[in-house]
Amino acid sequence: MAEVLVVTSKVKKLIKEKGGCNTSSETIEVLSRAVQALCEKGVESAKADGRKTVMARDIVIDHL
Repeated sequence: MAEVLVVTSKVKKLIKEKGGCNTSSETIEVLSRAVQALCEKGVESAKADGRKTVMARDIVIDHL
């Protein structure tokens, strides 16, 4: 498993509070991979614009 980039306890708490569901470890892994991919794309976007700062506009989330 790669580095965990989400706060596991907070994710589990949110899922439990919103739906009364438990959270598998695979869920945390998938969320961490998604965060990593978003960050990497953000870096690419910032560099393409000649910036060294990743901004909110560089993080594109198409599932919300």
